[in-house]
Amino acid sequence: MARIPLREQVYDALRRDLAGGALPATERLREERLAAGYGVSRTPVREALARLLADGLVQRHADGLYPFRPRLDELDNLYELRIVLEARGLQRALPGPAGVIAAAEGRAAGASRTDAPLDAGETSATLPRHDLTEVRAELAVWQLLRDDPPEPGPALVAADERFHLTLLRAAGNPALADALHTVYERVRPVRTMDLPNPERIAVMTAEHITVAEHLLAGDLDAALRALTTHIDTSRAHVRLRAEQAMEYTKLARAVRD
Repeated sequence: MARIPLREQVYDALRRDLAGGALPATERLREERLAAGYGVSRTPVREALARLLADGLVQRHADGLYPFRPRLDELDNLYELRIVLEARGLQRALPGPAGVIAAAEGRAAGASRTDAPLDAGETSATLPRHDLTEVRAELAVWQLLRDDPPEPGPALVAADERFHLTLLRAAGNPALADALHTVYERVRPVRTMDLPNPERIAVMTAEHITVAEHLLAGDLDAALRALTTHIDTSRAHVRLRAEQAMEYTKLARAVRD
């Protein structure tokens, strides 16, 4: 088995710790401190930070590098990107240009149109088809969670991400899933800090089940509508919670013990 280079090990560890919120967002990422924490020299840490800056998981301030912290408008943009990526996964199997383009390399024009007829020589048999085996497994998981609701926390966030990544990987384009994974890494610290109440967990669970059932039934239009509604509802919830947290922070600064 090939040995993983040290720089890759440090990069993976830093990326995991940033996405998981293990590194405080308000503290500067000091090379010497990180090197001591990971038991390495500063060189692989410096290389990892440069890559993470390019990945968008680290941002540069006047005094150095810090973990990425999205502004409210950036949070909205990331959720919009989620909709684009996940909707595209379902559109790959829809009739019309949105599906045909996915089957014919290099044909990007008209990708947003889903109501046009197939091009000459194209049939529904030439369109991509979803691999539904893992989707069925995810549906079974969320049906169990409906009957035995999980506790809020990182495990629930991970389960939610796995559901959406599974649906996107089932569409047959790994690049879409890789892009979604990067989006998740940028918003995960925010989501992990926002603990949903039992009602919100029940709504999320029901929406996951609805999307999966539509997809398994072959009703891709209904699955697409349910999916975009689900993601937009999540976006509105996370934004509201973030706005409330910012107001609470302002209030806390106005008083003292």
